[in-house]
Amino acid sequence: MAQHIKILGILHIVYAGLVLLVGLIVLVVMGGIAGFLGANPDRYSDSQVAPPILALIGFGVFVFLLLLSLPGIIAGFGLLGLKEWARIMTIVLSAFELLSVPFGTALGIYGLWVLLKPESESLFHRSQPIRRVS
Repeated sequence: MAQHIKILGILHIVYAGLVLLVGLIVLVVMGGIAGFLGANPDRYSDSQVAPPILALIGFGVFVFLLLLSLPGIIAGFGLLGLKEWARIMTIVLSAFELLSVPFGTALGIYGLWVLLKPESESLFHRSQPIRRVS
């Protein structure tokens, strides 16, 4: 099960990184379109209204996708370190990822299958330091 947890952590990092990459592409494309439209020499035309709106939309989409991908990156690194909080966080993320067809659904099913097994739970508890009471 330890190998599955490691794979799941890497998959969450990669999946969230791809979502972040899509956000970056949207930002660059919308910024490029805004710059192209803003290069129009006619300063009093309606084409001067669109560039700031397009840039704002691109930036908004980027920030939205950044906020969506950060929990996946954090949970992925936490899983690699066998942190108990990462197990709980990834179970919640996996439940939400079921709605993201097709790749998120596959990742969500795999995440729930791996993390809800008793063997996985014992791996996370075993990684915690043992405190002695004197």
